[in-house]
Amino acid sequence: LTQAACVMFKTDVKTFVAQPHLHREVCGPTSLVIEADTVDDLERIARNLEGHLTATVHATPEDLQNHQTLIRILERKVGRIVINSFPTGVEVAHATQHGGPFPATLDGHWTSIGSASIFRFVRPVCYQGFPDEALPVELRNANPRSIWRKVDGEMTKEAMR
Repeated sequence: LTQAACVMFKTDVKTFVAQPHLHREVCGPTSLVIEADTVDDLERIARNLEGHLTATVHATPEDLQNHQTLIRILERKVGRIVINSFPTGVEVAHATQHGGPFPATLDGHWTSIGSASIFRFVRPVCYQGFPDEALPVELRNANPRSIWRKVDGEMTKEAMR
């Protein structure tokens, strides 16, 4: 199966807070609308969220200034806060962050996409005192694959002397 039906659910603050299974993120074409009457209700909802990838806030600049507590709560709950828009599909770009606190991701320090995502899949290893011919090809002084490497803080394809 490669398709899922779109589903939208609606509840109120009291029901949301009382039902912890509603606090979890659901990936896929699903939305949960929670009717709230006050800013206190919005903050209560946000405090009960588990880790999520995104949160969307529709607000004026004045709203954002007056309700910074809500934004501060969301900063601890999500990996991306979207203002006056909707989360997009993920673009692989330097500024893209697609992660968040547990359980949205296992480690909120890393992103699932974007140029920083490479750090999820690498583990640094230091090769101290190795002769050049014993190093992985990518680390050899001649740079036979002509790849970009950082040497003394500078990106280069040049061979090392």
